[in-house]
Amino acid sequence: MFEEKFDFYDKTVLKSYDLDASARYQLKMLDSLDNFTRKHSENVANLTCRICDYLHLNKNFTIYCTTCAYLHDIGKMFIPPSILQKPDKLTDEEYEIMKTHTTIGYKMCMNDLNLRPYSAGPKFHHEALDGSGYPSGLKGSAIPIEGQIIRVADEFDAIVSKRQYKSHIGITDTLKILIENAHSGRNNIHATKALKKVVIEDTMLEISSTIDYLGFLRDNIKRLKQINRYERKMKVASTKRGKSYYFEGMKLLFRDGENEENYITILQEYNEALVARSGIIDKLNAELKEIKKLKI
Repeated sequence: MFEEKFDFYDKTVLKSYDLDASARYQLKMLDSLDNFTRKHSENVANLTCRICDYLHLNKNFTIYCTTCAYLHDIGKMFIPPSILQKPDKLTDEEYEIMKTHTTIGYKMCMNDLNLRPYSAGPKFHHEALDGSGYPSGLKGSAIPIEGQIIRVADEFDAIVSKRQYKSHIGITDTLKILIENAHSGRNNIHATKALKKVVIEDTMLEISSTIDYLGFLRDNIKRLKQINRYERKMKVASTKRGKSYYFEGMKLLFRDGENEENYITILQEYNEALVARSGIIDKLNAELKEIKKLKI
């Protein structure tokens, strides 16, 4: 059965910049990361690219900033798996080790001429405007704008994604945390505003995607019910010609993979999917309303 899929981290903007062609060497470094960190790096890069787009930054800087974001956690390949993949909260000692991924990643980039231009990603993405970040405790304009943008994207994905050691937090609550961080002077307020626009856009797209999928389900339920009516008529038809007529009608309505043996099961699956997703639209609209109310 067809399943609707909505990717919050849509890559449309990235594809428009042809990043795979322009930064193939840099991005292949992600192959060395564990799957969770690789996915996080890809998510942060997508968010970073779209934040840059909403900030109306030029194409070259957007490509640069996005590549920095892809590489921001590259130093984690040298963090022990027992710490990186620990299911529980890290101890203070373990957290200090985890923090070294910033300086490790920076050194990796500086030691490779192809990666050196993007060393700001690993170095600055955990620095905070109020000086409470790491590794250097930099403040304000001492943190380059690419670091400030990547920090916002990184925090959002880190919180909203389900980590091993904490429960999932919803998108609206995650935005509230980032807005508080902007109001308290830790995060770039303009990047946070741009992130909110990204979230609003994706929530609206998810609503549209869900509506389209519900339409797909209803159309197919209607078609399969028609097949069922033909089958019932075929069974009670008194002539061979009548039975053949309704059977041919059934065959005309079948889609790939469907036949007289499995279509009832498929119909049940579509009905179950329709019930499961019918309430999603209201929930998404309510969430969108709450997101729009958030003040930055």
